[in-house]
Amino acid sequence: GYTPPVTTVALGSSVRFVNLDGFAHTASALSGSAFPPAAPFASSALSASGDRLSAGWSTGTLAAGAASPALLADAPGTYLYGCFFHYGAPMRGAVVVR
Repeated sequence: GYTPPVTTVALGSSVRFVNLDGFAHTASALSGSAFPPAAPFASSALSASGDRLSAGWSTGTLAAGAASPALLADAPGTYLYGCFFHYGAPMRGAVVVR
């Protein structure tokens, strides 16, 4: 899973995901305020997209040791995300922007 599963950051800061294990992962934004029971991702989650937490985004596939581009914490709120490959594991997390 993600460590920590919930991260709190200050408004205006940046978030970067780093894959520290041997399997490929993504961190891909979810819409809504609850985790859907089944993986909601399209294959587009495998490519990096977006640069702000408040808009749709994905780190794209991160190989072992890879880091994502920075995502701007541009608006207060709770932003849910999950892994395209391991959503059912469950590999899910949240960024809280204050």
